[in-house]
Formats: sequence, structure tokens, C-alpha cells
Amino acid sequence: MYTVIGSPKSRAIRVMWMLEELGEPYTLDPKPPRDPSLVALNPTAKVPILKDGDAIVIDSVAICQYLADKHGKLTFPAGTIDRAHQDSFTQFAVDELEGALWTTAKHTFVLPKDIRIEAVKVVCKYDYDRGLAALSTRLADKTYVMGDQFTVPDLIIGHLLGWGLSTRWPIPEGNLDAYFERIRARPAYKTALARREAA
Repeated sequence: MYTVIGSPKSRAIRVMWMLEELGEPYTLDPKPPRDPSLVALNPTAKVPILKDGDAIVIDSVAICQYLADKHGKLTFPAGTIDRAHQDSFTQFAVDELEGALWTTAKHTFVLPKDIRIEAVKVVCKYDYDRGLAALSTRLADKTYVMGDQFTVPDLIIGHLLGWGLSTRWPIPEGNLDAYFERIRARPAYKTALARREAA
């Protein structure tokens, strides 16, 4: 059984959601980010952390892709053109969407107040909106970013779009809001969300 370490209100929800999609059992150790006990597992004390037997994997994107590869689901095989395109969407999500959201979060509540820069958030929102426009073009009329198959980047993007909404950055009407609704309607997401609320 896997152990997911990290508050489910953090990026740990991605790993919980992935494990629910895979139908794999797991336990949750809801330690908050920067808990001193985490330094032995991750020098930055960031969460989530995955325990797989005696092995440790850090970083939510790496964990999700590792689990998908290990179980042969929600991913295309490494070394294929489809996997290259899939990885491109994952990197796009991290670079174009998550970067803007995380920088905004840091300048809202993470960093010490005396070094926060309010104006940075304007730039982040601009970058995020540009990212959404590019995502809309790349998605076009597909069900998921890779076509009919739900894959790792859909999970990451689904989480990021929700994070954007919690930041009060809306999803434009059209293919993106329909895509978001499809992702959030998935039973595995709803189960992970229920576990988060119960934690």
C-alpha cells in the first residue's frame, strides 16, 4: 500500500486523485508543508511525498507520472511520439499555468510580508490568461488533451484550473470550461475530494 504524505489541501490532492483513478489503496499522512519532520524525506520540506515500500518519490508531477508508468494506465508508453506530446502538455501546464499560480500564492501568503510584491500578481494573471488561450487552441474539440484518453496532464491541468478559480481567475467559456467540467465530473476526483474533506 502507498502512503501519501502531505495535507490534502496542498498538491497532495493530485496524488490522491491519481491513486483513485488507478484504483490503488493508500493511506494519508496529512502533514503540512514545511513540517520539520519532512526534511529527512525532502530537503525542501515540501509536500506531497509518496512512500512506495522503502522508496520515496517527491514532487507531485513526478509522483503522478511514476504511478501512471508503474501501473500502465493514464499514460502513453515512454519513447513514443504520443508520450512526447503528452509530456509536452504536462510541461506546458507546469510552465504556463502553475508558474503563474504559485508565484501569485507566494506573494499572497507564502513569503514573508516584507518581501511580497503586489504588482507581480498582475503579471502572473497576464501570463495565466495567455496560457489558457494557448491551451484552448491546443485542446480544440478534443475530449482530453491527448484525445479520448484521460492522461497525467489532464489531472494536473484539472487541478490547476481549480486552483485558478480559487484565486478568482475565471475559466473562459467555451471548450475550456466544458473540459474542466468533464474532468471534475470524474468519479475518482470526487472520491479524492471527499477524502480531502474528511481528513
